[in-house]
Amino acid sequence: MKKSLRERLAVLSDAAKYDASCASSGTSKRDSSKSGGLGSTEGSGICHAYAPDGRCISLLKILMTNFCIYDCAYCINRSSSNVERARFTPDEVVWLTLEFYRRNYIEGLFLSSGIIRDSDYTMEQMVRIARDLRLKHNFRGYIHLKTIPEASAKLIEEAGLFADRLSINVELPTDAGVEKFAPQKHPANIRRSMGALKIKIDELSEPTHTRRRKRFVPAGQSTQMIIGAEPTSDATILKSSAGLYSNYSLRRVYYSAFSPIPDASKILPLIKPPLVREHRLYQADWLYRFYGFGMDEITAGKPDGMLELNIDPKLSWALSNRDRFPVDINRADKEMLLRVPGFGVKTVMSILMARKHRRLGLDDLGRLKVSIKKVKAFIEAAGWTPVSLIDRGDLRDMFAPPPEQLVLL
Repeated sequence: MKKSLRERLAVLSDAAKYDASCASSGTSKRDSSKSGGLGSTEGSGICHAYAPDGRCISLLKILMTNFCIYDCAYCINRSSSNVERARFTPDEVVWLTLEFYRRNYIEGLFLSSGIIRDSDYTMEQMVRIARDLRLKHNFRGYIHLKTIPEASAKLIEEAGLFADRLSINVELPTDAGVEKFAPQKHPANIRRSMGALKIKIDELSEPTHTRRRKRFVPAGQSTQMIIGAEPTSDATILKSSAGLYSNYSLRRVYYSAFSPIPDASKILPLIKPPLVREHRLYQADWLYRFYGFGMDEITAGKPDGMLELNIDPKLSWALSNRDRFPVDINRADKEMLLRVPGFGVKTVMSILMARKHRRLGLDDLGRLKVSIKKVKAFIEAAGWTPVSLIDRGDLRDMFAPPPEQLVLL
């Protein structure tokens, strides 16, 4: 019996929760209220995707289908998995996107898919959806497509003409892991597709005085790697991420904590990592992209190469490098201020501006909404010096979360 549209939407929206890269930051600003058409890349809605600048953006996040010819051991939708299957036609995805937008539920579309028939056939269907939204319906909202790395370069290039962001997943942190747990996928093909996309983005983003520049993936490309499906250290994961950022100019690497699927215990007898590990990796990634940290130094000094779970990686680095502190907030350069636990980028910029006019003390930091408790061991300010606070043997304990009473079941 064929499932209704509502039933398929329930199945395929739930199946899409394993795709992590759905933030819409970085694209060009478009507003249909000023230029006609439908949709916008800005604003807020009821869906739960957040851009790094804090904007709440609403996306219809679905799979085109959860049927798949691949048998990746870590994937809930692998061909041998016993899950409920469903599929949308391209016209149904277009209709859902437009109807959800007209009801003010969403501002854009995040679309992924299992592999049906072959990679090119699947990619053709996804490109058709994006093309029809843009050209037939003048949809100006955000579109993020999870592309198929095995698909032809021509199809991926065409997708870039209509999507704001494209993702090509590296799947796992190491090539050996991909070859072991996803033998039908090939790391060399994934990197080749990412490289070709980077070249095209760079080519079409170059300024020109003779012709109008083509709109091509204005929000760039991203990737996702699954964490915990293979016994890889955080140091290895972050090193892999640094290489991806450097080689392919990625906007984001998304980390997704592996959730063991019910019928795969014999294939992947690994322990599910806590979600806090995923969170710490995101924090370390943030330090690399916005705070000037090297990926290697974030885990330096950790014998097992793992980030600490009970404190954030910036505080962990500071405690391991006490000889770099205290930092004088009235004299230190921007790079060193960014390494002070408790200081964010906006705080540092405010300090640099304010200290041009007078010396700053702890009260001034309080007015900037800085946690004085967190920063006072690492800074000097007008009227304040930590004396020997930075050398205290129990300094780490001052920041560690309090113990919790376990619940007896």
